[in-house]
Amino acid sequence: MPNVTRAGRSPGELRPVSFERAAAPYAEGSCLVAFGSTRVLCAASVEDGVPGWRRGRGEGWLTAEYAMLPRATHTRTSRERDKLGGRTQEIQRLIGRSVRAMLDDFRFGEFTLKLDCDVLQADGGTRTASITGACIAVIDAFDWMVRTGRIAKSPVRRRIAAVSVGVVGGEPRLDLEYAEDVVAEVDMNVVMSGEGRFVEVQGTGEHGLFDRAALDRLLDLAVAGARQLDAAQAAALGR
Repeated sequence: MPNVTRAGRSPGELRPVSFERAAAPYAEGSCLVAFGSTRVLCAASVEDGVPGWRRGRGEGWLTAEYAMLPRATHTRTSRERDKLGGRTQEIQRLIGRSVRAMLDDFRFGEFTLKLDCDVLQADGGTRTASITGACIAVIDAFDWMVRTGRIAKSPVRRRIAAVSVGVVGGEPRLDLEYAEDVVAEVDMNVVMSGEGRFVEVQGTGEHGLFDRAALDRLLDLAVAGARQLDAAQAAALGR
């Protein structure tokens, strides 16, 4: 297989990445993130109070919801009105776990930060784009809480970013597009902190098995990709 693939993108190269902060101006924090043709609007809303099971502790909470617009894909998909599908539940739980890893504790008072990640256009990597954009929305929402006197300082201790890797035609690749994802022998999503530590690793042999050497190659690709995403987040945040 040639070294340069995917419309000129090498196997170890990310798609073009962009972040537009304050894309939803009524939200306390928001970011329109693009991974190539995949676009996700991430909005963070701050609400007074916490779920009943957390009341009285003086601690806050972060939670997430995920949805794909009906025409985010080539053919229309129905809205999930009455019951969320298993894939949607899995992804929004992953986003929630990932953004909670940005904090060391929840001692910022009884506030709930709710994230809405809505996929506007899907071309693979919607969950990894959601997590990476949600990170910026969370940081901006907590900064808003500091500016408005709701909390004394931001509880954010680290950025997080996520990227997909996989094996396509026997070749390890970074940041899979949809056309690659559907034929990948191995598919993996990796969430990392800006400090270079793993938050979550999800890997599956979709159409075959993989050995330890292949796993190591994929993780090396993911680490390199997450490092680039972290640098892009830092540039977008100006820090």
